[in-house]
Amino acid sequence: MSVNKQTKPDSQEHLAYLKKVKQKRIAVRITQVAILLIFLALWELAAQLKWIDAFITSQPSRIWNTLVNLHDTGDLYMHVSVTLYETVIGFTLGTLLGTTIAIILWWSDFISKVADPYLVVLNSLPKVALGPIIIVWIGAGTKAIITMALLVSIIVTVIGVLNGFLDVSPDKIKLLRTFGASNIQVLTKVVLPASIPTIISALKINVGMSWVGVIVGEFLVSRAGLGYLAVYGGQVFQLDLVMTSVAILLVSATLMYQGVAWLEKRYLKWRL
Repeated sequence: MSVNKQTKPDSQEHLAYLKKVKQKRIAVRITQVAILLIFLALWELAAQLKWIDAFITSQPSRIWNTLVNLHDTGDLYMHVSVTLYETVIGFTLGTLLGTTIAIILWWSDFISKVADPYLVVLNSLPKVALGPIIIVWIGAGTKAIITMALLVSIIVTVIGVLNGFLDVSPDKIKLLRTFGASNIQVLTKVVLPASIPTIISALKINVGMSWVGVIVGEFLVSRAGLGYLAVYGGQVFQLDLVMTSVAILLVSATLMYQGVAWLEKRYLKWRL
């Protein structure tokens, strides 16, 4: 009986704690949605009352009408699919190649020291400046846009993942080395499993970087996609089209980021 009396309060406290955490999470979501709705309402009101020039700033109702028109003509899905395809390819290549290069740099201390200053320089280099060169080398098209996305994301991935590898406990590595473990065994048994959270963090960063690279590429060479849509809208002074493109980009990038966050939650649950 004493055991039951001891465990029952603990169970109730735990349930109360979980309820409190859930309530806090719901409150955060409600606040986030409320802020967005209030912002859109104030934006629409300011445009209706002529406090701002709707031709320049657009307004939610005009963005919605533009979205409906793009849906009716079928252009919406064409432009979204083009940009999404380019982003997913650039995101995937940037993550895989960046992680592979990080493994090589971790594997060889000599190569890592040689490459270190080049990584710093390449990371600080504005990738937009390479746009004309990429167009000349690869040609104007999807390949050039994917290459731009790759260049924007790969160096950040290399640096982030490599730092994660180097942060792995040296004692664990030393223990495996003591038992005669090879580099591949240390990598697969300790370094990679311990660095999964770092790799997931790199994925989150890559989501935004890949979208930036693709949109910059579409600004330069594309004839389709959300970046092209925004540039075209600016050229013909259809700023509703520009703001609609931005809105679609925000939603698309958020959904892609939430996908990576979902993978992170699944990993944490599996790990526990």
